[in-house]
Amino acid sequence: MHKNIIMKYIEVKFICTPNNEIVNSILSATIGEIGFESFVEDELGTTAYIQSDMFNMEKLDEILVNFPIEAEIIYTYKSIEEQNWNEEWEKNYFQPLIIDNRCIIQSTFHNVPATYDYNIYIDPKMAFGTGHHQTTELMIREILKDDFSGKSLLDMGTGTAILAILASMRGADPIIAIDIDQWAYDNAMENLKINNIDNVKVEIGGAELLGSTTFDVILANINRNILLNDIHSYVSVLNTGGSLYMSGFYVEDIPVITEECNKNGLTFISNTTKDNWTAVKFRKI
Repeated sequence: MHKNIIMKYIEVKFICTPNNEIVNSILSATIGEIGFESFVEDELGTTAYIQSDMFNMEKLDEILVNFPIEAEIIYTYKSIEEQNWNEEWEKNYFQPLIIDNRCIIQSTFHNVPATYDYNIYIDPKMAFGTGHHQTTELMIREILKDDFSGKSLLDMGTGTAILAILASMRGADPIIAIDIDQWAYDNAMENLKINNIDNVKVEIGGAELLGSTTFDVILANINRNILLNDIHSYVSVLNTGGSLYMSGFYVEDIPVITEECNKNGLTFISNTTKDNWTAVKFRKI
């Protein structure tokens, strides 16, 4: 049901002292901003993967020198031979995930019985958005909690399109999903097909694509800096009374996010947290 994908990657092993959830979470978030796509925590720290043509050691060293909390992080790296990444995920990383006993996220190779309210199939291909990262899980819980029936929806930074898929299953229509990366576009299109979702339009780009089309709901699971830069763009296409859900940042970032939202006419509604990551909901009054 899924295609093989052969790509050249760099594997970077980070040894973290101390090796704890906070250090590894911040590390994953910051190196994600320079192209790292996948992260696996282990007994020493985090192993991360990036496409070979995107690996920039100077940028990586700069991040580690300016790491925002006190930690010693060293790394080694090696090129990985071309291989079938679906097979690697199947063998090593991607396990079925059940959320609130209502939603199961699995790949086409898992074959777990589809006995939940929402059965989502994701073939991740190293793309961010299997549901296993705290921010994706938090956004999924928000979608499960609120009523999306008949609401137009925008999914910014769609990745695997997992949030758009669940929103569609929850009744959102129509849906536009946007991501800046070609690999995300290709993966999103395939995952939409796997899940028989036909009301999601996927586009390649960023907030510059937003125009006259407006939405009742906007989802944005990206990172703090991009969100702060683009909140005004989201608000410009959010209908009055509409909701903006955001994640990809930490609890301590809520004040600066809230300040920017308030400047743009949004009112804070609620937030949820997991492992110091948070998802927030704002409404346009």
